[in-house]
Amino acid sequence: MLLKSYQHALSTHDCSRNVYVKKNGFTLHRNPIAQSTDGARGKIGFSEGRHAWEIWWEGPLGTVAVIGLATKRASMQCQGYVALLGSDDQSWGWNLVDNNLLHNGQLPPVAKIPECILLSVCQQIGERIRVILDMDDKTLAFERGFEFLGVAFRGLPKACLFPCKNTHRSR
Repeated sequence: MLLKSYQHALSTHDCSRNVYVKKNGFTLHRNPIAQSTDGARGKIGFSEGRHAWEIWWEGPLGTVAVIGLATKRASMQCQGYVALLGSDDQSWGWNLVDNNLLHNGQLPPVAKIPECILLSVCQQIGERIRVILDMDDKTLAFERGFEFLGVAFRGLPKACLFPCKNTHRSR
């Protein structure tokens, strides 16, 4: 099981120049570069089937801590402190800090995970969030523990989508 997990870990070659993926393949470390938001893409993307993976932060979230999906064309680095995932038409993201869902630089019609859920997510460093991608139904949803937080995005494209995360903090 660990070998299969490692095959789906973060890519050491598909990330911002300001980050590196630790040897375990799952921990993203960001070098302290001012005015930069940085991210990494998973090694393997999905274009069909149902998939789930967990993401968690080991330290403070900072002002930008986004988890989600991106195509190969989405950038993994930009100037300033912004929610990089979801800033274009090639990515979909949930900023855990301000509780906004973003795609194409805009908030979708239902643009927030419920506030009561967000407060407990953000106050507990190390809380694991499960990302649930259903390429058959073209949806992206989130879960905390065994609590389903809801479908965040519908109508995902028939394209190869990769797990991603971005931050401006060191971990």
